[in-house]
Amino acid sequence: MAKNNLTYYSIVVALAGFLFGFDTIVISGADLPIQKLWNTSPLFHGTFIMSMALWGTVIGALLGGIPCNKFGRKKTLFWIGVLYAASAIGSGLAPDPYSFSFFRFIGGLGVGASSVAAPVYISEIAPADRRGRLVALYQFNIVFGILIAFLSNYLIGQYMGQGSWRWMLGIEAVPALLYTFMVMGIPNSPRWMMMKGGTDEEVRSLLQKINSGIQNVEEEVLAIKNSLVNKAKDSLFSGKYSKSIMLAFFLAFFNQASGINFVLYYAPRIFETAGISADSALGASIPIGIVNLIFTMFGMYLIDRLGRKTLMIIGSIGYILTLLGVAWAFNSEAEGFIVVAFVSAFVGAHAIGQGAVIWVFISEIFPNTVRDGGMAFGSGTHWVFAWIITLIIPTVINEFSPTTIFCFFAFMMLLQLFWTLTIMPETKGVELEELEKMLVKKD
Repeated sequence: MAKNNLTYYSIVVALAGFLFGFDTIVISGADLPIQKLWNTSPLFHGTFIMSMALWGTVIGALLGGIPCNKFGRKKTLFWIGVLYAASAIGSGLAPDPYSFSFFRFIGGLGVGASSVAAPVYISEIAPADRRGRLVALYQFNIVFGILIAFLSNYLIGQYMGQGSWRWMLGIEAVPALLYTFMVMGIPNSPRWMMMKGGTDEEVRSLLQKINSGIQNVEEEVLAIKNSLVNKAKDSLFSGKYSKSIMLAFFLAFFNQASGINFVLYYAPRIFETAGISADSALGASIPIGIVNLIFTMFGMYLIDRLGRKTLMIIGSIGYILTLLGVAWAFNSEAEGFIVVAFVSAFVGAHAIGQGAVIWVFISEIFPNTVRDGGMAFGSGTHWVFAWIITLIIPTVINEFSPTTIFCFFAFMMLLQLFWTLTIMPETKGVELEELEKMLVKKD
């Protein structure tokens, strides 16, 4: 078992991503049934029912660095599991839209905090040559959770009858409780341990427990120790980390400017607009999850081979072509299956590009002393824009044609391609402490 500890711990922590993906997408199956049941207005529905979880996610992401720093990555990940379980049970049993929104908010806190704690933990235990694909396990689990949510919604919708949306939401409690139990068995991050005053021997022991095949443990301990010298009081916004902050902000911004959450959250509604029946629309969402999973696996395979920047270029070009394809399909009133095909291809472009890169890249570009705060900033930026998009989409759908909406997203991806080509650095295969030297301004 010792040889496989690194992979095992990474997989366990990455399961937080499964809950992330399941929790954020499961609402798509409950979208229209809840609006009809409680007769909510488009504004109320967008503000509370659909985006309340994202309110929690924004707060969880922005503040997630605090418990990560104070209590450690492990304890933070444990309480994330508790939040997911409470949200699943509470939202499934909710008697009214207000209690429903509260429990969705609780789940959102878990999603936001997990997008900070999980990538940070894995990046801190992984060797440079495997860091990309190990951190990408988190993204793999996100898309696996998305696929299972689509499948679960479809099957429950087919067989559970009236009120099936409650089962769609409540079933998440099972994997949430399993994850919570498993995460109790992982060790603390050695880099966090050193930052909190751990001895060289404690850090050395953790490094060897996590990766028994490590060859340069003394050098690793020394590099971690040196990276912390005279930096205990560094502030994330002191100006030294402006380059890392800028990179994290724009990567997170463009991730949401692609329209990916719009497509994933509102897939059944998009397909109904394309002329697919309500029952078939849930089924038509399943190919999205399958494509997402397959291309995420490609991204995991390639991220430590081609690099982060190359995948972003490939993904950006794919975004532009597929988004324009969706816009064309709606403008020409093409058959519904053509819309499904272009939307699925769009999701594939996301999976191999932004999807594979975002959590890896942001977790790499901040130094040890501010990594949790930097990850919280990048993740928070991502979720602020996700919240804004989810909040306004019900209104936007009523005001603009699908062609206009998808053309806008295509234009934003043209800007992402330009940013990637001219500004984004390559971080493939570089030790975290070496990246600090590349990106941080000298005193």
